[in-house]
Amino acid sequence: MNAPIILIVRALGRLCIDAISALGRLVLFALATLSQVFRPPFYLREFFTALLNVGYLSLPVVGLTALFTGAALALQIYSGGSRFNAPEVVPQIVAIGMVRELGPVLVGLMIAARVTSSIAAEMATMKVTEQIDALVTLSTAPMKYLVMPRVLAGLMAGPVLVAVADSIGIFGGFIVATQTLGFNPATYVLNTVNFLTSADILSSMAKGMAFGFIATLMGCYYGLNSGRGAQGVGTATKASVQAAAVLILAANFALTAVFFSA
Repeated sequence: MNAPIILIVRALGRLCIDAISALGRLVLFALATLSQVFRPPFYLREFFTALLNVGYLSLPVVGLTALFTGAALALQIYSGGSRFNAPEVVPQIVAIGMVRELGPVLVGLMIAARVTSSIAAEMATMKVTEQIDALVTLSTAPMKYLVMPRVLAGLMAGPVLVAVADSIGIFGGFIVATQTLGFNPATYVLNTVNFLTSADILSSMAKGMAFGFIATLMGCYYGLNSGRGAQGVGTATKASVQAAAVLILAANFALTAVFFSA
């Protein structure tokens, strides 16, 4: 075996080892976070502050994104369906598209863009300014005080945001279909309600919970493991959003396979 091939194999091996090590550290971090859920003390003020930031303050961007997505989806489906003489499928496809896929994924990516970056920057700054060391000195566990409330808020706010996004997205499609495309409002609503099943709604809520967990966990993980200085804060913030977005899309595929595999 010649030298170039040895170097390539060595580089690939090192890459695989680094990836597995990073995944192992992340899994241990997640398990350590979940182990704190039922252990006192409980920092309710931190939890409700995180719930406000993750949930309530995310409503405007989630709502607007879902509204325009649902409206555009209705136009696209009507245009595509007309090619096959089936434009009447607009309410069914808008409903299933928003509830199964677009609603949860859009919420996950919006939380990653807005919340993950905020948490990572906040915690990285706390680490740089030695505030986390001060918490340890005061016998306050950073995992309990900083991480657990935010991750728990993500778990609880995710499904609610997804429900809001699904509803507003379907409403956006309804407005376009009835005001522009000539659909009867009562028939549109009836077709939407009759087409959705409990499995569709359950999968949407499960995705919302998983995506909220991933987004907040990535922010906490990269924030607490950031480098020193302003560059470390910037690197942690960028890496947290990238990791959250990739993991959310991967989790979306896995959950879709679980709920809707043939």
